[in-house]
Amino acid sequence: MIKPAYPIIASILGFSLLCAPSHSNPSPYSVECHIPSEQQTNNLRIYQIMVESFVDGDPKANYDNGYGTSHHRGDLQGIIDSLDYIQSLNVNAIWLTPIFTSLPIDGQSQWDDKLDATGYFTSNYFQIDPKFGTLEQAKTLVDEAHRRGLYIFFDGVFGHHKTNIIPSPKGRLPQGNSNPVDYPASLPFYQEVASYWIEQLKIDGWRLDQAYQVPTQDWIELRKTVLQASKNVEYINQHGESVHPLGYMVAEIWNNENFISEHGYGSNENPALCSAFDFPMRYRLVETFAVNENGNGGKGGDWLAQGMDLQTLYPNHARPNLMLGNHDLVRFGDLLQRGYIAQPKDESYWQRHLAAFSFMTAYTGPITLYYGDEIADEVSNFSDKVPSDICAAQGWCDDHVSRSSAKIDGVTTALNDKQRKLKHQVSELMQLRAQNPILSQGERVSVLANHDVYIDHKRYQNQSMVFMVSTSDKPQTLHLAAQQIGSTGQLVDMLTKEKFTINDKNYDITLTPFEAKFLSIKQPGKLVTAKPALQLTGNGFMAQCNNPSLQESGPIDKPLYVVGDFSDSGWQHVANRQFEYKGRGVYQVVVDEQAGSYRMQYASKDWNPQFTAAELEVQSGQTSNLKYGGYGKDTAALLPISGKYVWSLQFSKAGSPEKLMLSKCP
Repeated sequence: MIKPAYPIIASILGFSLLCAPSHSNPSPYSVECHIPSEQQTNNLRIYQIMVESFVDGDPKANYDNGYGTSHHRGDLQGIIDSLDYIQSLNVNAIWLTPIFTSLPIDGQSQWDDKLDATGYFTSNYFQIDPKFGTLEQAKTLVDEAHRRGLYIFFDGVFGHHKTNIIPSPKGRLPQGNSNPVDYPASLPFYQEVASYWIEQLKIDGWRLDQAYQVPTQDWIELRKTVLQASKNVEYINQHGESVHPLGYMVAEIWNNENFISEHGYGSNENPALCSAFDFPMRYRLVETFAVNENGNGGKGGDWLAQGMDLQTLYPNHARPNLMLGNHDLVRFGDLLQRGYIAQPKDESYWQRHLAAFSFMTAYTGPITLYYGDEIADEVSNFSDKVPSDICAAQGWCDDHVSRSSAKIDGVTTALNDKQRKLKHQVSELMQLRAQNPILSQGERVSVLANHDVYIDHKRYQNQSMVFMVSTSDKPQTLHLAAQQIGSTGQLVDMLTKEKFTINDKNYDITLTPFEAKFLSIKQPGKLVTAKPALQLTGNGFMAQCNNPSLQESGPIDKPLYVVGDFSDSGWQHVANRQFEYKGRGVYQVVVDEQAGSYRMQYASKDWNPQFTAAELEVQSGQTSNLKYGGYGKDTAALLPISGKYVWSLQFSKAGSPEKLMLSKCP
């Protein structure tokens, strides 16, 4: 994660997230995040493969069924056949979705048949599913990947399984229910799984499905097992050197920064997992350059900067892993079409893809590319939501539509000119990242962030640079003061080698729509990042935290609650978040909030009525317009510091929504 060497202040918000530093000693049961090292972890450029939908390389290994729009005949041989293509992307790791045997249960439904093809409900954790291939093919894949300098990560489903589970070679079984299982009683079984494949095939670690299902204390023990197993075996890498498997583990926890810390990373005193996918930043990325799955977008560089600054909420050992998509999300190309932003025939479609990949290239921490995104793949004729009663049968539900057949140049298809160009550009970006550790390792300071541009200063060891990306569909010329970017001499574009010289203490740099630049600072100078203070407390009746509650009824006839992804409630209606009527059409509730970024609506227990901010965003100390809400129309709110906040809703006498305010109490 980002560990600032000097204070980071949000570009437009003017705050530093206040998190109390820890000076406690680590728990005697903890294990530090030194293996793999921070440098090794941050340097990861992972290529994710959904095995059943990727490439059909073996006619004997097929599911012929599954969720999504693919052929459903993907297998291990298809991945082996695609290794040249994957290597050409200049990634250095591959993550496979689960490849262990899922045995059908007598009388199971067609939906369970489809689920078996995903591998996410396994019966035998110690056998390669014959519908994906053989143990020999799995060994060939791992060995060939290692020979090419590619790590291999398997998918660890350590919190749930099918009901017809097969005992381990040592006779162990997980305990309790099948979803989720019980811990710590199930720990010995999953420790055996975690070490078995490292010892048998020398895999380099695990992606951890629904990691919140496993308590953090048990993740500590599982991580010890992975590290010990990795220490016990060696393989020959691309340089002819004998090395240990990497031992990387990355958690899937689909929530905000506080939840990911609580259920994955653990604390500074007691580290649990060391890396987790950066879902909060992924959503900001698509909301800036496209829209999210609910069609919400239109954000700018300030939205990106706010998300990056929120990483200070993670504990010190955290190494977030950023992705643009995965097998459970809608492809970026389809999101561009859903938002009526761009079609594949439009230049903007390709520009926005490249901008998103450029942002990932400059991200401090590991990154993951989902197969097909490197060629801006999309599911033809899919953009709007398909009705839920038919989308599963069609393979067009949001949570699986991206599981489309892989388009691998020279293996399954010949790319068109635009696809080939983007693929080449992505390869260049990954090579740039590999050759310049400042991109993956550097400490960042936000230089400028507004609706039209995002700019960071980064430094690592004796190097300094500036990364900038346009978030606008119009050309712009930036006038940057030398002290603003910490430079006193030439800037050199790390890709094109173009030089920018200082002119009267300023740099003039032109960006085309959605263009990114990676500029090396040849003569570093003083960096000045002074920002205005942020006013978190509003004015007027709606900002007051001590208004008395009235016995009279207000214009809304049902109790309303602040309902969102808060740690104390998790989208549940809880008593301490219930509004009370204060008069003047105003309802208020005062809550002790934890610093962070949250999404919410204001709703009765039956979600009728429900309300949200008109712009789907509220800032503390400011009044926003209130409107009726609905599915996917959540309000985003940033709470820069912990403390008491008052939530206020104002309605007309007839009960129509009017105003919303969030204000910090004095």
